[in-house]
Amino acid sequence: MTDIEATRERILDAAEELFYGQGIQAVGMDAVRSASGVTLRRLYQVFPSKGALVEAYLLRRDERWRKSLASRVEESDAAPAERVLVVFDWLRDWFTEPDFRGCAFVNAFGELGATAPEVAEAARRHKEAFRRYIAGLVDDAGAPGTVAASLALLAEGAITTAAVTGSPPAADTAREAAGLLLAAAIDRDAKRPRR
Repeated sequence: MTDIEATRERILDAAEELFYGQGIQAVGMDAVRSASGVTLRRLYQVFPSKGALVEAYLLRRDERWRKSLASRVEESDAAPAERVLVVFDWLRDWFTEPDFRGCAFVNAFGELGATAPEVAEAARRHKEAFRRYIAGLVDDAGAPGTVAASLALLAEGAITTAAVTGSPPAADTAREAAGLLLAAAIDRDAKRPRR
């Protein structure tokens, strides 16, 4: 790793902790500079604006979040239909982390919304990538693709509920509903006449 790459990672580590923990608007570039241990000049060399830093933070968080989820599902030796439910097990573990504050993308969009198109676009891309991931698992399970959007919505609801209530069992409730929905969809599809 080059010096510039190491500096970039250090800045992003600091920004992620601060932005996710305190909110994007509450954190200024000077706080990121202080937490990362770089000079303000160096910070602006690497990230010319706070908007650029926020976008990089969200892109990296998206990559890490989806990679962690995919690793958990891939490491599972569950049957294809059960792999869909592993998503909810992973969510429950995430909800119990001491720094859990909900979805960084929903939080960022809620704070900045239409005033920051790059944030809105990053949030849309993240949510669409998650929905496509669920759709792939649903397809592997042999369920009709139409159920993927409902399962993704259950997961999103669990994330929001856990963030608002501080209740990790929201993942268990969503998992149970997802299991019922998935089983019903597979059963209904199996009974459909084939031509």
